[in-house]
Amino acid sequence: MFAKWWIPEPYTCRLESFDARPGGGFVTSMSEDGASFTPHMDAAFLVVDDAERLVFTNAVHSTLRPAVPMPVAVTGEVTLADHPDGTLYRIVARHGDPQSRTRHGELGLAEGWGSVAGQLAELAESLG
Repeated sequence: MFAKWWIPEPYTCRLESFDARPGGGFVTSMSEDGASFTPHMDAAFLVVDDAERLVFTNAVHSTLRPAVPMPVAVTGEVTLADHPDGTLYRIVARHGDPQSRTRHGELGLAEGWGSVAGQLAELAESLG
């Protein structure tokens, strides 16, 4: 189900590998046309608290080897918590320096995460 919300539509996400445990990795590819896929992210999970929290980084590859990802290195933290109106979803993106944070912002970080939050909500609601 990760692939259904991980990349903003209209792009399609394909999971190349996915090992959701601390130290496990994940590799995703993306496609505009659903046929031709290009690399998207090669990252590692740092924290996996079932149904509560995911922390990942692309500063190391899925094999835990140092990486210099393009366009920026980022560590993301996704948290989910009970809320009177449903579920509270929070994403925090951490960057190694202000220039990387600015570059990620210019590439649409806020808009992209806003889109995937909506896609995740739709998926969760469709599952009941």
